[in-house]
Amino acid sequence: MAEPSKTGVARIIFFALGTVVLGFAGGYAASWTGLTRPGTEATVRAYILDHPEILPEAMNRLQAREVAARLAPIRAQVTAPFPGAVLGNPNGSKVVVEFSDFACSYCRHSVAEVDALIASDPQVKVVIRELPILSEQSAAAARMGLAAAEQGRYAAFHHAMYELGPPSPSSITAAAQKAGLDMARAEKIATSKAVETELARNTAIAERLQFNGTPSWVVGEQAFSGAVSRDVLVEALAGKKEE
Repeated sequence: MAEPSKTGVARIIFFALGTVVLGFAGGYAASWTGLTRPGTEATVRAYILDHPEILPEAMNRLQAREVAARLAPIRAQVTAPFPGAVLGNPNGSKVVVEFSDFACSYCRHSVAEVDALIASDPQVKVVIRELPILSEQSAAAARMGLAAAEQGRYAAFHHAMYELGPPSPSSITAAAQKAGLDMARAEKIATSKAVETELARNTAIAERLQFNGTPSWVVGEQAFSGAVSRDVLVEALAGKKEE
C-alpha cells in the first residue's frame, strides 16, 4: 500500500479522534466534557502514540466508506453488463464485477480463480467490464470480446483469448475462430457505436472508482484491485472485509 498523503494522515487522525471520543463517551463522559480543546488534542495524540495499531484499521475503514460513497450513485451502471459479457449464471444473485484487460498477466492468472468460484456456486454471476489500458491490441481484443458477447459466445472467446497469450492480430483472430464466431458479423460489431460506447463507459466508471489497473473488482460495497484468490472473492460476496 502506498504511503498516505499528509491530507490522508490528517483524515486518519480525524477518524481516530472520533473513535477515541466514542470510546471515552461511555465510562468517562463527565471527565471528557471538562477537557479544553488543547487538552482533547493532547489526549488524542497520546492515545494514538500509545495505540498506533489503530491507524491501519482507521485507514481501511475510511477507504471502505469512501468506496461505498463513490459506488452508490453508479451501482446500477457498474453491475449492468454489456449484453452477453457475463461468466457463470447470467441470472445469478451473487454478482462479481471484474474490470479486465486481455494483455494483463494478472487478469490471466485470475481466470482459474474466477472459474473455481463459478464452479463452487451456481448463483455466481461475473460481469466482465473490458478495460483495455495496456496496449493498442488490448483494445482490439476487447472489441472482439464484446462482439463475441453479442453472439452469445463471450465465455468461449474470453477463455480462448487468455489461453493464446498476449493479444495480437493473429491471436485475436485465432481466439475468435476457436470461439466459433461469425467473423463478418463480429468485425462489424467490433467497430460499432455500441462497443465504442461500452468501452468509454467502462473507462469512466474505472476513473470514478479510482481504479488504476487491472484486474479490479467490485463485489457488494467493496472495490479493490489486483489478482485475488477464489477465497477472497467468496469472503467479499459474504460481506466480509479485511480489517
